[in-house]
Amino acid sequence: MKSSPYLLLLLAGIAASLLLWSRLARRDSRLLTIYAAALTGAFLGAKLVYLAAEGWMYWSSPHRWIIWATGKTILGALLGGYLAVEIAKKFVGYRQPTGDYFAVVAPLGILFGRVGCLLHGCCLGRECTPAWWTLQDQFGIDRWPAVPVEMAFNILALAAALLLRKLQLLRGQHFHLYLMSYGIFRFFHEWMRATPRLTPVLTGYQIAALAVTALGVAGFLRRRSHETQNVPISLGVDAITASAEPKKTPSSCEPSRGVLAVALKRDETQKSAAGD
Repeated sequence: MKSSPYLLLLLAGIAASLLLWSRLARRDSRLLTIYAAALTGAFLGAKLVYLAAEGWMYWSSPHRWIIWATGKTILGALLGGYLAVEIAKKFVGYRQPTGDYFAVVAPLGILFGRVGCLLHGCCLGRECTPAWWTLQDQFGIDRWPAVPVEMAFNILALAAALLLRKLQLLRGQHFHLYLMSYGIFRFFHEWMRATPRLTPVLTGYQIAALAVTALGVAGFLRRRSHETQNVPISLGVDAITASAEPKKTPSSCEPSRGVLAVALKRDETQKSAAGD
């Protein structure tokens, strides 16, 4: 079997993401526990979703154990990692959002993994008519460049996350945005990948992609609802109360204090003169 740097690149991706995360964890040591949970959940989810989407189809294959041992999917990693992070945060009592960190770490790690896929020759696209943009597999068949296209998506996603972070826009929502965008991208891109289909038009990975998209939408709405409930409302109540109270303005029919004082002084002067 031809040797491949796939495993080394996978480990390099984990190391790069860990290095980045460790810098963030200087603020709170609990973040390391959360990262470890995310990594564990990602590996477990990647395996389970792969088995549900495709792995079970190789039950009768004599090489099924090797296939099952090596098969995994990014979609399952995102689902399992997200669930593991939520559980870990509750366990260690960490209440701050961590999604903006994962919006940088996730596409970076996936990029390393996809470079490994490209060099290893896996995760192929569908057969295509030869063109300047097609890639040839080990048998010389022209295929859709599925891996480079996904790498391009993750480069754009990483750039978008860094830009949102710099501009401080949609804080706490960056990973939810990544889940939604990647889920939608993967759902449509799956039609161009050479993966087994559950039906004539759908693959198990497309169902997983819909689950990733739904998870992103649910997380986005939950975060926005939480932020709305925690907005201070005292200022708004005071403003409404102040605007509702009638303003006390002196009536044109009522004499001012100055006028009353002058009238009283004149009356006392007249009485004094009459007494003299």
